[in-house]
Amino acid sequence: MIWREKRILLIILGVLLAANTMFFFTYRVQYQSRLDDLDTRLEAAEQSLAQARQTRLTTERQIQGYRKVEADIAEVFDQHWSTQPKRFTAMVGEVKRLAIASSLNPQSYSFERAEAEARTSAARRGGKNIGATEVGMSFTVQGTYEQIRRLINLLELSRQFVIIDQISLNAAQDQLLTLNLHLKTIFRDDQQARVATNRL
Repeated sequence: MIWREKRILLIILGVLLAANTMFFFTYRVQYQSRLDDLDTRLEAAEQSLAQARQTRLTTERQIQGYRKVEADIAEVFDQHWSTQPKRFTAMVGEVKRLAIASSLNPQSYSFERAEAEARTSAARRGGKNIGATEVGMSFTVQGTYEQIRRLINLLELSRQFVIIDQISLNAAQDQLLTLNLHLKTIFRDDQQARVATNRL
């Protein structure tokens, strides 16, 4: 028979087939192990990427928040707490306008100016100059309770940086009351700020 004549060839082919089968299964197991390892690494990389994206979004939100705070501080610094030449006339005009809106007419105004003092004990101990000037404004008006109440309310709602420092109320004739009002505000001193910046 043929298989007896070609026995050596068939044995060699059988050995090759067995070797190929063993190699195929061994390679498949190793390949599957490598695929599983790559899947694990891909999943870890995707998690790391998602975490990095989340961190970036959080950081971008923080940066936007810081920029908004910076813009708000700049607005307060440049408009509400500006220098005396830039804001004094507007403040006096606003107080007069609010008095007229309350149907009150102050006969005269008095002003005083002083260097603003540090409010914290640490700043007082260090003798630090805060680089600001405090300006006071006093006037007296006569009117009804409703008019005086309206004036105080309008001053408190004003967009100007004005503080009601002292107030006294006395009864006058008929239904009229006499109101003595002392307002104050703080102006930034650009010269002091420049000196402090130059020292840094």
